[in-house]
Amino acid sequence: MSVKSSRSLHRLSALAVGRLAAPGHHGDGGGLYLQVSGAGTKSWVFRFKRGGRAREMGLGSQQTITLADARTKASECRKMLLDGIDPIEARNAVRSHAQLKAAKSQTFDQCAAAYIKSNKSGWKNAKHVSQWENTLETYVSPKFGRVAVQDVDTALVVSALEPIWQSKPETAGRVRGRVESILDWATAHKYRSGENPARWRGHLEKILPSRKKVRVVEHHPALPYVEISDFTKAVAKQPGSAARGLHLLILTAARTQEIIGARREEFDMETKTWNVPPERMKAKRPHRVPLSPAAAAAVQSLLDTVKGEFLFPGAKTGKTLSDMAMLSVLKRMKRSDLTVHGFRSTFRDWAAECTDYPNEMAEMALAHTVGDKVEAAYRRGDMFQKRRNMMADWANYCGAGIAG
Repeated sequence: MSVKSSRSLHRLSALAVGRLAAPGHHGDGGGLYLQVSGAGTKSWVFRFKRGGRAREMGLGSQQTITLADARTKASECRKMLLDGIDPIEARNAVRSHAQLKAAKSQTFDQCAAAYIKSNKSGWKNAKHVSQWENTLETYVSPKFGRVAVQDVDTALVVSALEPIWQSKPETAGRVRGRVESILDWATAHKYRSGENPARWRGHLEKILPSRKKVRVVEHHPALPYVEISDFTKAVAKQPGSAARGLHLLILTAARTQEIIGARREEFDMETKTWNVPPERMKAKRPHRVPLSPAAAAAVQSLLDTVKGEFLFPGAKTGKTLSDMAMLSVLKRMKRSDLTVHGFRSTFRDWAAECTDYPNEMAEMALAHTVGDKVEAAYRRGDMFQKRRNMMADWANYCGAGIAG
C-alpha cells in the first residue's frame, strides 16, 4: 500500500480551479486531482495505489464540492490508507449499510404499492388492481400497513385475517394470498428475511380453521331484482316518514345513514343533485347522487312538507329517524326476510344482469371505492350524466318493471 507521492500539497487555487478548461487530470497534491472532461465538466478524484493496483475514487462534482472540501476528503482518504483501510471499500460499506437500513425500514404498505405497480401490467384489467388495493387498504393496512415489512410476523397476519376468516372466507382467502405474495416479493428484494408468516401449508393451516369448515357467508338478504317493481310500489303506499325514506333509499341505492341524515341544504333541485357530505359516507369522501325524475319528485315532496333541517326527522327535536326505522317498515310489510342494506345488492344485480353500464359506474353509484386512477378517468367527460341516465333507468325499472 502506498499513497501517490507529490512534491507538495495545495498546488491549485480556487481561481485556478475556476479557470482550468483543458481536459485531463490537474493535480493538487497528495493524490487529489481536478478532473476536467472533454465536455468541460469538472469533478474531484482521489488517486492511490493499494496492493500494487492503481485505483481512483470520485469525490464529487466541482460545482458541489469546493476545493477546501475536496482537500478535506483527500486528507481523510490518506489517513485511512495509513491505517490499512481502502477508502473505496470503506465508502461502499457505509453505503451498503445505509441501503440495508433503508430497505429494512420499508413498510408493508410501501412494499404492497411497489408490488402492485410492478405486477399490474400483467393483470387483466383495472378492476383486478382496484380489488388488490381495496382489500389491502380495508383489511391489512389498519393492522400492520405502517409496520416495517421485516417486522411483519404471524401474529400480525392473523390479526388481519381472524376478524373476517369466518364471516368473509372468500375475501379472507384472497387477502391471505395477497399478503403472502407481497411478503415473498419483499424477501426477494432483501427487504425482509426468514419464513413467510402468511404461508398456508404447514403454517397458518395449524392456526386458522380450513375455509371449507367455516360457516357459509351470510350476505345481506336481498330482494331479487325481478320483484323490485311490485315491492317499490308497495313501499310507496306505506304511511310514515320511514317508508318515505325506504322509498328514496331504493331509488338512489343509498345507505341507511346517508338517507336518515339527509339535510335540506344537500339537495340542489335545479340540477337535481344530492350532495352527500363525507362525514356521512362510509369511505369518508363526498358523494354526488344524480336524482332521477322519480327520486327528485320524492325529495321535492319532502322539502315541501317536512319542517326543520332534516328530511327524515325523529320523534325528538333536532334528531333523525332511528337507523332501525326502515327495518321496521319491512317487518310491517311482513318482509322480515329482507334487510334495508340488501336493496343495494338488488340494484347491483340489476345493473350487471339487465344493463350494459360499466361495472365501475355501478360501483361509483354505490359509493364503492374503485381506485383513484379509475375514478379520475370516469370523472372526465360526461360520467355524471351517464350515471344520471343509469339511475333514471333504475327508477323506471323499479316503477314499471321494464329494464332500462
